Amino acid sequence: MRDHWWWRPGWHAGRRFYTWHVTFDEETVGQGRAALHRLARAYQAHLALPGLDLVPCAWLHLTMQGVGFVDEVSDQDIARIAEAARSRCARLPPVTVTIGPARLRPEAVGLYVAPAEPVRQVRSAIRAAIGEVWGADHVPENEDEFTPHVSLAYSNADGPAEPLAAVLATLPPASATVTIRAAQLIVLRRDEHVYRWATRATVPLGAVPAATERSSEGR
Repeated sequence: MRDHWWWRPGWHAGRRFYTWHVTFDEETVGQGRAALHRLARAYQAHLALPGLDLVPCAWLHLTMQGVGFVDEVSDQDIARIAEAARSRCARLPPVTVTIGPARLRPEAVGLYVAPAEPVRQVRSAIRAAIGEVWGADHVPENEDEFTPHVSLAYSNADGPAEPLAAVLATLPPASATVTIRAAQLIVLRRDEHVYRWATRATVPLGAVPAATERSSEGR
């Protein structure tokens, strides 16, 4: 296992970053949020171990696509990117996925997401929106290096993976089904060994905004 919290290029304490995530709040996944939280707590009950920082349920997320540091992206550009993403994501349907079971990653214990392809399509729409504003050659990050997952715990030190693998091997596979109804543009910070954010924009998947759809279903 590798320490997840090393300072990646450009990052330092207090700096903020624009990125797109699925944050699993009520607006994003509705009732699926409770099922995901139950799954996370069940796994995390066995992961309170030295060398791991558990992710609080409120900050569970599916990382989608970075944009840039807040002090390097203009307010005009970030607003244009959000609107372009809103238009493109409205053409995609909500995505129902299975999250789990838990597996080891080089810097974390994560829940893998399947099927992956519909999530990649949402990410591609977001990348196209960034390219619409900045040009296709200036979209950050690699298009191919993306595996949809939700981290349950981050490694906070370098060390052997075998003890964690042994713990996971004793646990029965478990998963939760979630319908992703929106993606969110957030302002991310990574101080104090936890990711926290403020939401800048929410872009629904499909022509009907998630909040309106849930309201109709509840009548």
